[in-house]
Amino acid sequence: MADHLTDFRTKPTLHGELVLLRPVTGEDADALLPILSDPECARLTGSHGESAFDEERVRVWYETRRDQDGRLDLAVVEKATGRVVGEVVLNGWDAGNESCNFRICLVPGTFGRGYGTEATRLILGHGFEALGLHRISLEVYAFNPRARRAYEKAGFVAEGVLRDALLWEGERVDATVMSVLAPEWFRHRGRPDASGHASG
Repeated sequence: MADHLTDFRTKPTLHGELVLLRPVTGEDADALLPILSDPECARLTGSHGESAFDEERVRVWYETRRDQDGRLDLAVVEKATGRVVGEVVLNGWDAGNESCNFRICLVPGTFGRGYGTEATRLILGHGFEALGLHRISLEVYAFNPRARRAYEKAGFVAEGVLRDALLWEGERVDATVMSVLAPEWFRHRGRPDASGHASG
């Protein structure tokens, strides 16, 4: 797996029917800032932190993503308009175990159009087919059933529960660990229902 370091350093452009994924840049900061400043996005991702973000710092953060060799940050672009509608990330890369974490976040107002599902399938395909990963995982909070259904639709399988993993405004919230394994991906390519396998 050591030779896949080059592959994480290479930032691809991945094409779908509704969206394309391309390397995120500092110029995307304005489009992505609503994700960081939206209270509901903060709650669903369990992001404790600032309520206001320094735009220049955010711009620098996105600009430096292309230099990262242990993670992959891609902008989700609506093909019909060229508008940036979110981001997808593979991070927490564990080369020895051929695994990494996944996260996705869309700009408020763009949910329910199929962008998230397609973007998830595109980056999973890249992770398994181009990077040679064996396991891609995530955590989803109990108060986000919509996201859990979307992940299941793309082939993620629930593995277990992290009890009281998040303390949010005085409430302790469980997180479900989910993953897709390479043999599962190559069996259903992110469409477990179509392949006849249960989606969870």
